[in-house]
Amino acid sequence: MTAPTLRGVPAPPAAGTPWADLLAATADECLDVMLGAAGADWTRPARGLDWTCRQTLDHLALGLVGYAGLLIARPTDRYVTLFASLDAQAPVPACLEGVGIAASLLESTVRNASADARAWHPWGHSDRTGFAAMGITELVLHTHDIVQALGVPWTPPDGAAAAVLARLFPEAPQGHAPPDALLWCTGRVPLPGLPRRAGWQWDGTVR
Repeated sequence: MTAPTLRGVPAPPAAGTPWADLLAATADECLDVMLGAAGADWTRPARGLDWTCRQTLDHLALGLVGYAGLLIARPTDRYVTLFASLDAQAPVPACLEGVGIAASLLESTVRNASADARAWHPWGHSDRTGFAAMGITELVLHTHDIVQALGVPWTPPDGAAAAVLARLFPEAPQGHAPPDALLWCTGRVPLPGLPRRAGWQWDGTVR
């Protein structure tokens, strides 16, 4: 399957993308922008979600550790039984540290997993590139949801957006900036001529 072309530049192929490095860099950027808003009101609902900004961090930690667990245990038909949680009483900077730990666990797992490792996911049995892309997507989307609610201007990084579009969203529309296309694919924004999506999911199957 040919990867979509965005801004006239071919998105990087999954096999050639340094996924662990991209995950680490994306996590650093997302955590930095959220840390800059640590003094805001995190009891506000995250943009477009039923969770508060603070509760969205719990979801992030759970997802990142869960993806690492899947890639380690490699189940064929179920989710893993390990669940991550953040201290409910911890201040936002400490919670962000916890999300950073979760991202590092996934990064290390992706870096150490063999190319033939496969694991179950409800949106497609996947490999190390797929789980890295899922982690990047979670980080980018929920950072966007949080900082939008807190009034902090931020745009997801082009490189990360282009990579996950190529890996997880083969139906991504062409001719748009990668961050805009990613936000459209995940039901966050409309695009010219394309209304906001009411339902969506990625495709993590190995390609």
